[in-house]
Amino acid sequence: MSADPADPPIGRTLFELTAAKTVANTALRWVPLFLPTLERAFGASTTQLTTVLGAGELAGFSTISTGPRLDRGRERAVMVSALGLVAASSVIALGGSIVSFAVAFFVLVLGVANFTVAGQSWISHRVPYGQRARSLGLFETSWALALLVGAPAIALLINVFGWRGPFVALAIGASAAAVVVARVLPAWTDRPGEVELVPVERLVDGAVDRGVDGAIASSGRPAITTSAWLVMLGSAATAMAGLSVFVVTGSWLDQDFGISTGGIGIIAVAFGAVELAASLASAGIADAVGKLRSTITGLCALALGLGVMVVASDTLWVGIVGLLVFLLGFEFAFVTSLSLVSEAMPGARGSTLAMSNAVATVARAGGAVLSGWLFGRYGIDGTVALSATSAVAAGVTLVLSRRRPAARATPVPT
Repeated sequence: MSADPADPPIGRTLFELTAAKTVANTALRWVPLFLPTLERAFGASTTQLTTVLGAGELAGFSTISTGPRLDRGRERAVMVSALGLVAASSVIALGGSIVSFAVAFFVLVLGVANFTVAGQSWISHRVPYGQRARSLGLFETSWALALLVGAPAIALLINVFGWRGPFVALAIGASAAAVVVARVLPAWTDRPGEVELVPVERLVDGAVDRGVDGAIASSGRPAITTSAWLVMLGSAATAMAGLSVFVVTGSWLDQDFGISTGGIGIIAVAFGAVELAASLASAGIADAVGKLRSTITGLCALALGLGVMVVASDTLWVGIVGLLVFLLGFEFAFVTSLSLVSEAMPGARGSTLAMSNAVATVARAGGAVLSGWLFGRYGIDGTVALSATSAVAAGVTLVLSRRRPAARATPVPT
C-alpha cells in the first residue's frame, strides 16, 4: 500500500489529478444548476431533463468491469480514456436536441464515473488508511472547485456565446486534461495477484482487529462481504441524499425566487466555497476524529439544512442558508464515506470502489428521477422528503456495518 518507486511524487501528482478531475466535474455539475437554460434550448420540461439525468447516471454501472483493471495498476489508461469520453460528450451535446443531450449525458457520466474511481484507487493503493481521508478529501475538492471556479465561467460562457459555449469550452478542457494525466502517470504499475485475508474490523476507527469476515484473491473478482455491502450502501444513500436536491436546485431557484442565469452563477460560487470548506475539513479532521463519526456528523448537518429549506417559503436568503448548510453536511459526509469504502476490502480497493460507484449509480439515478417527479408534483417539499429518507438510510446502514459479527476467513477461489 505504498507508492511504487517508479511513481512520481504523490503530492504533485495528486494536485494534477485533482485539476483534471475539476474539469470533468465541471462538465457534470453545471447541468443541474443551469437546467432552465437547457430546458429553453431543448424545449423540454424539468421533469423530462431530470429523467435524462437519472437515466444517464446508469452509465456508472460500467465501473464494475473497471475495478479489476484498477487493482492490476491500469489507473492511467482508465483515466485518460475517461477524459476522452468527457470531451466526446460535449461534442455530442452540440447536436442541440434532447436526444443528443441524453446520449451526451450518458457518455459524460461514463467518463466522470470511471475517472473518479480510477483516481480514488490510485490514492487508496498508495496512502495508508490512517492518512487516507486527507488525500481523498483533497482529491474530492474538485467537486467544490467545479462550482467555485467552473460555475461562474459557465454562466459567463452562456451569457456571451449561448448554451453551446460551455460544451465547446469543456470539450477543449477535457482534451487538455487527458494530455496532462497521460504525461504525469506511469503507463503501468503492475500489481501481481496474491491472496490477502481481510480484517473487516480495520474499518472501525481506533479499534483493534477482532477477526476476519472474508478473503480476497486480488488476481480475480473479490467476494464482497456483508460488512462491505453495508458500507457501500451507506455511501450510496449519502450520494442519493445529495443528488436528489442538487438536480432541482437550479429549477427551485428559478421558479420560487426568479433567479437569473447570472444570479445562479454567483450563488454557485457560494455553494463551491462551502463544499470546498467541507472537503478540506474532511481532509483535515476526519482521520483524527474518526471516519464513521465524521460521516454521521455530516449527515446530521445535511438534515438540518433540509429543515431550513422547508421553512424558507419565499424568503430567498433563508433558502440559500438552508442550501449552504445542506451542501456543507453532504460534502463532508460523502467525501469521508469514501475512506470507509476504500478500506472495506483492503485486498481489492479498486474493485470495491468501482462496485461502490455502481451501487451509488442506482441510488443517484433513482434519486434524480424521483426528485424531478416529486418536485413537479409537490415542489421542494417532496424533494426534501426524499433526501431526508436517504440520509437516514445512510446513517443506519453505516452503523450496522460495524455490528457484523466476526467470522473465520476462508480463501476465495480465483
